[in-house]
Amino acid sequence: MKLILLVIGKTTDRHVQVLIDDYASRLSHYAPFAIEVIPELKSTKALTPDQQKTMEAEMIKKQLHADDYLVLLDEHGMERRSVDFASWLQKRMNTGARRIIFVVGGPYGFDASIHALAKEEISLSQMTFSHQLIRLLFVEQLYRAHTILRGEPYHHE
Repeated sequence: MKLILLVIGKTTDRHVQVLIDDYASRLSHYAPFAIEVIPELKSTKALTPDQQKTMEAEMIKKQLHADDYLVLLDEHGMERRSVDFASWLQKRMNTGARRIIFVVGGPYGFDASIHALAKEEISLSQMTFSHQLIRLLFVEQLYRAHTILRGEPYHHE
Protein backbone atom coordinates (compact mmCIF):
# COMPACT_ATOMS: atom_id res chain seq x y z
CA MET A 1 0.00 0.00 0.00
CA LYS A 2 1.39 3.35 -1.01
CA LEU A 3 0.34 6.61 0.62
CA ILE A 4 0.39 9.66 -1.64
CA LEU A 5 -0.16 13.29 -0.77
CA LEU A 6 -1.25 15.07 -3.95
CA VAL A 7 -0.88 18.86 -3.82
CA ILE A 8 -1.29 21.76 -6.20
CA GLY A 9 1.80 23.92 -6.49
CA LYS A 10 5.19 23.66 -4.86
CA THR A 11 5.85 24.51 -1.23
CA THR A 12 7.39 27.96 -1.47
CA ASP A 13 8.53 28.43 2.13
CA ARG A 14 11.87 26.65 2.43
CA HIS A 15 11.56 26.37 6.23
CA VAL A 16 8.24 24.57 5.90
CA GLN A 17 9.68 22.36 3.14
CA VAL A 18 12.55 21.26 5.41
CA LEU A 19 10.03 20.14 8.03
CA ILE A 20 7.87 18.38 5.45
CA ASP A 21 10.92 16.54 4.14
CA ASP A 22 11.88 15.51 7.69
CA TYR A 23 8.47 13.97 8.43
CA ALA A 24 8.27 12.40 4.96
CA SER A 25 11.64 10.76 5.57
CA ARG A 26 10.51 9.45 8.96
CA LEU A 27 7.25 8.21 7.47
CA SER A 28 9.04 6.29 4.73
CA HIS A 29 10.36 3.89 7.41
CA TYR A 30 6.78 2.71 7.98
CA ALA A 31 5.12 2.79 4.57
CA PRO A 32 5.84 3.79 0.98
CA PHE A 33 5.04 7.49 0.82
CA ALA A 34 5.31 10.20 -1.82
CA ILE A 35 4.28 13.79 -2.28
CA GLU A 36 3.19 14.47 -5.85
CA VAL A 37 2.93 18.06 -7.03
CA ILE A 38 0.54 19.28 -9.71
CA PRO A 39 1.79 22.54 -11.23
CA GLU A 40 -0.14 25.66 -10.30
CA LEU A 41 -2.34 27.19 -12.95
CA LYS A 42 -0.94 30.21 -14.78
CA SER A 43 -2.82 33.47 -15.34
CA THR A 44 -5.52 32.74 -12.80
CA LYS A 45 -6.61 36.38 -12.61
CA ALA A 46 -8.54 35.84 -15.84
CA LEU A 47 -10.36 32.80 -14.37
CA THR A 48 -13.37 32.62 -12.12
CA PRO A 49 -13.03 30.43 -9.02
CA ASP A 50 -15.27 27.80 -10.68
CA GLN A 51 -13.12 27.78 -13.82
CA GLN A 52 -10.02 27.39 -11.71
CA LYS A 53 -11.54 24.48 -9.75
CA THR A 54 -12.59 22.79 -13.01
CA MET A 55 -9.10 23.08 -14.49
CA GLU A 56 -7.49 21.82 -11.27
CA ALA A 57 -9.96 18.90 -11.23
CA GLU A 58 -8.82 17.81 -14.68
CA MET A 59 -5.19 17.82 -13.54
CA ILE A 60 -6.08 15.86 -10.38
CA LYS A 61 -7.99 13.25 -12.39
CA LYS A 62 -4.94 12.63 -14.58
CA GLN A 63 -3.02 11.53 -11.47
CA LEU A 64 -5.61 8.99 -10.35
CA HIS A 65 -5.92 5.27 -11.05
CA ALA A 66 -9.28 3.50 -11.11
CA ASP A 67 -8.56 1.51 -7.93
CA ASP A 68 -7.21 4.42 -5.83
CA TYR A 69 -8.83 5.20 -2.50
CA LEU A 70 -9.29 8.96 -2.82
CA VAL A 71 -9.47 11.09 0.32
CA LEU A 72 -9.91 14.86 0.15
CA LEU A 73 -8.41 17.10 2.80
CA ASP A 74 -11.31 19.52 3.00
CA GLU A 75 -12.57 21.90 5.67
CA HIS A 76 -16.02 20.27 5.50
CA GLY A 77 -14.69 16.75 6.04
CA MET A 78 -14.78 14.65 9.17
CA GLU A 79 -12.45 15.61 12.01
CA ARG A 80 -10.69 12.87 13.97
CA ARG A 81 -8.42 12.74 16.97
CA SER A 82 -4.95 11.44 16.14
CA VAL A 83 -5.64 8.03 17.74
CA ASP A 84 -8.87 7.70 15.76
CA PHE A 85 -7.10 8.73 12.56
CA ALA A 86 -4.47 6.03 13.20
CA SER A 87 -7.23 3.43 13.58
CA TRP A 88 -8.96 4.71 10.43
CA LEU A 89 -5.67 4.54 8.51
CA GLN A 90 -5.03 0.97 9.65
CA LYS A 91 -8.48 -0.08 8.43
CA ARG A 92 -7.90 1.57 5.05
CA MET A 93 -4.49 -0.08 4.71
CA ASN A 94 -6.04 -3.48 5.48
CA THR A 95 -8.59 -3.19 2.66
CA GLY A 96 -6.06 -4.09 -0.01
CA ALA A 97 -6.20 -0.87 -2.00
CA ARG A 98 -2.88 -0.28 -3.75
CA ARG A 99 -2.84 3.46 -3.16
CA ILE A 100 -4.49 5.87 -0.77
CA ILE A 101 -4.40 9.32 -2.34
CA PHE A 102 -4.84 12.30 -0.03
CA VAL A 103 -5.46 15.53 -1.94
CA VAL A 104 -5.01 19.14 -0.89
CA GLY A 105 -7.06 21.28 -3.26
CA GLY A 106 -6.39 24.69 -4.68
CA PRO A 107 -7.30 28.01 -3.06
CA TYR A 108 -11.02 27.61 -3.81
CA GLY A 109 -11.34 23.98 -2.80
CA PHE A 110 -12.49 21.14 -5.02
CA ASP A 111 -14.71 20.94 -8.07
CA ALA A 112 -17.89 18.89 -7.64
CA SER A 113 -16.47 16.20 -9.94
CA ILE A 114 -13.61 15.58 -7.47
CA HIS A 115 -15.99 15.46 -4.51
CA ALA A 116 -17.95 12.81 -6.45
CA LEU A 117 -14.83 10.65 -6.92
CA ALA A 118 -13.74 10.84 -3.29
CA LYS A 119 -14.38 7.97 -0.92
CA GLU A 120 -14.00 10.26 2.10
CA GLU A 121 -13.22 13.79 3.17
CA ILE A 122 -11.08 14.65 6.19
CA SER A 123 -10.75 17.97 7.97
CA LEU A 124 -7.61 18.64 9.99
CA SER A 125 -9.24 21.45 11.96
CA GLN A 126 -12.13 23.86 12.01
CA MET A 127 -9.50 26.56 11.68
CA THR A 128 -8.17 27.61 8.29
CA PHE A 129 -4.48 27.04 7.53
CA SER A 130 -2.40 27.96 4.51
CA HIS A 131 -1.92 25.23 1.91
CA GLN A 132 1.78 25.26 2.84
CA LEU A 133 1.07 24.44 6.48
CA ILE A 134 -1.61 21.84 5.72
CA ARG A 135 1.04 19.79 3.93
CA LEU A 136 3.27 19.87 6.99
CA LEU A 137 0.44 19.18 9.44
CA PHE A 138 -0.85 16.26 7.42
CA VAL A 139 2.51 14.58 6.87
CA GLU A 140 3.18 14.91 10.61
CA GLN A 141 -0.21 13.29 11.33
CA LEU A 142 0.56 10.39 8.97
CA TYR A 143 3.84 9.87 10.80
CA ARG A 144 2.11 10.15 14.18
CA ALA A 145 -0.52 7.61 13.10
CA HIS A 146 2.16 5.05 12.28
CA THR A 147 3.92 5.57 15.60
CA ILE A 148 0.58 5.12 17.39
CA LEU A 149 -0.08 1.89 15.48
CA ARG A 150 3.36 0.57 16.46
CA GLY A 151 3.02 1.63 20.08
CA GLU A 152 6.04 3.91 19.84
CA PRO A 153 6.50 6.77 22.33
CA TYR A 154 6.03 9.71 19.92
CA HIS A 155 2.35 10.28 20.78
CA HIS A 156 1.27 10.96 24.37
CA GLU A 157 -2.28 10.61 25.70
